[in-house]
Amino acid sequence: MRGGGVSVVAALAVALLQFLAAVTASAAANVTYDHRALVIDGKRRLLISGSIHYPRSTPQMWPDLIQKSKDGGLDVIETYVFWDLHEPARNQYDFEGRKDIVKFVKLVRKAGLFVHLRIGPYVCAEWNYGGFPLWLHFIPGIELRSDNEPFKAEMQRFTKKIVDLMKKENLYASQGGPIILSQIENEYGNIQSDYGPRAKPYIEWAAAMATSLNTGVPWVMCQQADAPDPIINTCNGFYCDQFTPNSSSKPKMWTENWTGWYLSFGGPLPYRPVADIAFAVARFFQRGGTFQNYYMYHGGTNFGRSTGGPFIATSYDYDAPLDEYGQISQPKWGHLKDLHKAIKLCEEAMLEMDPTITYLGPNVEASVYKTGSGLCSAFLANLDNKSDTTVTFNGHSYPLPAWSVSILPDCKNVALNTAKINSVATIPRFVRKSSVAALSGWSWIKEPVGISSNKAFPKVGLLEQINTTADKSDYLWYSLRREMKVDELFFKNGSQTLLHVKSLGHALHVFINGRLAGSGKGSSTSAKVAVDVPVNLVPGKNNIDLLSLTVGLQNYGGHFDLWGAGITGPVQLKDKKSGLSIDLSSQRWTYQVGLKGEELGFFNGDKFSPHTSQSTLPKNQPLIWYKATFDAPGGDTPLAIDFRGMGKGEAWVNGQSIGRYWPTYTAPSTGCTDTCDYRGAYSATKCLKNCGQPSQIYYHVPRSWLKPRGNVVVLFEEAGGDPTKISFVTREVGGVAEESFAVEDSCS
Repeated sequence: MRGGGVSVVAALAVALLQFLAAVTASAAANVTYDHRALVIDGKRRLLISGSIHYPRSTPQMWPDLIQKSKDGGLDVIETYVFWDLHEPARNQYDFEGRKDIVKFVKLVRKAGLFVHLRIGPYVCAEWNYGGFPLWLHFIPGIELRSDNEPFKAEMQRFTKKIVDLMKKENLYASQGGPIILSQIENEYGNIQSDYGPRAKPYIEWAAAMATSLNTGVPWVMCQQADAPDPIINTCNGFYCDQFTPNSSSKPKMWTENWTGWYLSFGGPLPYRPVADIAFAVARFFQRGGTFQNYYMYHGGTNFGRSTGGPFIATSYDYDAPLDEYGQISQPKWGHLKDLHKAIKLCEEAMLEMDPTITYLGPNVEASVYKTGSGLCSAFLANLDNKSDTTVTFNGHSYPLPAWSVSILPDCKNVALNTAKINSVATIPRFVRKSSVAALSGWSWIKEPVGISSNKAFPKVGLLEQINTTADKSDYLWYSLRREMKVDELFFKNGSQTLLHVKSLGHALHVFINGRLAGSGKGSSTSAKVAVDVPVNLVPGKNNIDLLSLTVGLQNYGGHFDLWGAGITGPVQLKDKKSGLSIDLSSQRWTYQVGLKGEELGFFNGDKFSPHTSQSTLPKNQPLIWYKATFDAPGGDTPLAIDFRGMGKGEAWVNGQSIGRYWPTYTAPSTGCTDTCDYRGAYSATKCLKNCGQPSQIYYHVPRSWLKPRGNVVVLFEEAGGDPTKISFVTREVGGVAEESFAVEDSCS
């Protein structure tokens, strides 16, 4: 009897395992591709995707962002994986909070969408150091992104770490998860020639390494014309209709359709008309494309010191369909939603065969997808960037505005023309209300000028900054004590002394005997700085303290990891009258990495000693730490701080950095237009606004970082400002979008 019971239990256990295996197998998806499209469980799929980078928003925002993406007609969410976030020190991993990529992917699955996981692990993304952790730079003998054994070992280790993490959670489609694609490397083809004969072997190795990880889903390489089989090479750009993959066995895929452009400190605000985006998307599908991704669909915020560039702003709004705060941006979101509906009506015909392309006149192109069963869909494009036209197709007349595409799901009726927008624009604005939080209880601490840490060290000559700080801080002090004799040239009657400083960037402040004497900054087009600062020296000892700072590390370009920063010289005292100078570059300088307040943790608030009352609050003075408290405002509308009145620095709310602020860096006064014609090829400089205005004055404060009462804001102001002028504002969106998807009679 006992033996029989065991047999029954064993049989039940086996049956249960078989059942679970069957359930798992039924949930798993087989993802492959052919020349037309990605193939999921034997069925070709036309897929519309959008980029949302998980660390540029908060976990509390993710469900709403994903749902709004789905409501907008997306099938796929695309994200990079940010190596520097997840492995800030070698073999020390972090997947908590905004870094919880597993949670993000699971939320996408919960919404019923797919995921494209772009592991890289170089990502560019206007992200600090392109997403690489800086400790890579210090590995002996390493050469990043090359056929270099130390680098390949680290790249493989991290890539495998991420793949194994996804496998452990059963997140690949082959396991029943949402991940249908992965990416290895990123836009390497753009700079491949810079790496000479070591480039091609590296790409071949990267492809082989990725496929060896057995994810069960295809891998892609973007902007990589020589991507080895079976890797799919894909297109990035404002337009990809002319792109062709490097093999007739691969589908035509667009991994980055730039919905706008990024904002830089000191630059105007770029934007891209939705009629042009819709035109580009329709042209891509007209020309045989079947996978298209918006970069970005939600841009978000560069919290902390995550910005790249240098000089990338804290806002990463990108003029995306979902704005920096997660709100719908109209008419962009609504018009693209209508576009997706129209394209999806053509899906069955489009996926069965390649288009037949004919020309109906100068700059007028027709693409027809017609199946053996009689299904027919057509795209009619007017490529002229000035003149509207009317064409005859299948015996019917169709008006075509310039630079537009009409979509005919049944080869007769127009479902949508890309230039005709039915969604009403919404105008976001920042509003100060009496109910919005007020800052109170100000206290302050002055950051010491020059050397204040026992970790400071002397060195003859000028040191490159990134190698010295390892990016542990934006700041590096260069300090020199110089003995001046009373009979020196600089004290003669009529003499005017200048301190000449040259730097690789990105900005610097000059202090003479404890007082700010002058400053200089680079720009997004040239990070280098050169200043000639009038200085007042005294006979005897003079302290020359130079505070050099970075504004995000470089993220793009061949060998970008070798670009330097900081004061490399010369540093000279010059007599303006005689032209004579003394070179200080080779003197014995003392260096301090970072600020005393950083070392003591002032940004956490609880380490901040509130010893000074508000009545003595210093204003318009450099190197001040400020602290204040506030209660969270009611409601759920997005919240921001208006930093007008401040100079440059960084801000923390309850110990979390909302990013660098720099409201005094204004855009050039020229180059913007009141309106931007959507017609004609778009570029990052075509449509600009806010010339002559601060590049960014509003800085996002996620509501999930707040508690009902007793919130703490800490500012480090390096240049000088008035903290009593800053204020909290709410982000309000006026108007309601009208959604329309009317089918027009082609004969009318």
